[in-house]
Amino acid sequence: MTNEDERELGAELTRLQQEHRDLDAAIDALHQSPAPDLLRLQRLKKRKLLLRDRIAFIEDQITPDIIA
Repeated sequence: MTNEDERELGAELTRLQQEHRDLDAAIDALHQSPAPDLLRLQRLKKRKLLLRDRIAFIEDQITPDIIA
């Protein structure tokens, strides 16, 4: 993996982590509302899970397992 690839993955990782935090805040705010939109809440949670999986994948690409 080249340095440019690592920089691109790092930038994408930062963006995805920020989006994940934003979704977390949106989900919390929706939970606090008097009548939460359950369908929207479900979609936000699903998106958050997809982001978590993508974040884990990118982290594995940046820091590969080293067999000692």
